[in-house]
Amino acid sequence: MTALVEVRNLVKTYGEGEAETRVLKGLDLDLETGELAALLGPSGSGKSTLLTILGTLMRPTSGSHRMLGEDLTTASDRDLTEFRNRHIGFVFQFHHLLPDFTALENVIFPAAVEAGRETREARERGRELLVRVGLEHRMDYLATKLSGGQKQRVAIARALMNQPELVLADEPTGNLDRESAMQVMDLIGEINGREKTTFLISTHDEKIAEICRRQICVVDGRAEMGRERA
Repeated sequence: MTALVEVRNLVKTYGEGEAETRVLKGLDLDLETGELAALLGPSGSGKSTLLTILGTLMRPTSGSHRMLGEDLTTASDRDLTEFRNRHIGFVFQFHHLLPDFTALENVIFPAAVEAGRETREARERGRELLVRVGLEHRMDYLATKLSGGQKQRVAIARALMNQPELVLADEPTGNLDRESAMQVMDLIGEINGREKTTFLISTHDEKIAEICRRQICVVDGRAEMGRERA
């Protein structure tokens, strides 16, 4: 079976000459469809750079990056943007909601950008997603009126708006209290199990990592496979 994501000998270098810094040093990684994986590593190990490349927001210096069988290292910027909008969702530590928008407007924003307008179909899917994340009574609340945990639930719904195969989550619980963090992880686990959406979650929290079925450690610019939970 072909992996959803295949990365081979990935290298990312910043700067030139004496100022050159190699962050990724020949990293290999596969992600299968339906995985729930944690991405671990100390600060400066390269995991944020890896997430950025996997999200097609930055190109590697060398190596190969394929997803859904497509070679993303040779794709044009326009093709990368279209691919990202269709197949990849993002959840960040800071939810990055638009403060003057309601929860529903924030969720449907990616679809509105892709279509060039807000559609009835997008509003219906946005409402469905907010029901699924337990915010059916907060759809018309401005983002500023939501709690931290509620904002992150909206961010997860937004990441799922365009039905991506892969969701990249960068410290999605890092700004939440423990109860809210566990609720967010329960939600991610439910979506992963029901829809087989692949999640790669960058975290420093061991308890969050233990919930994931596989742990991938980035050490000195390379990926080391941690334990895998049955």
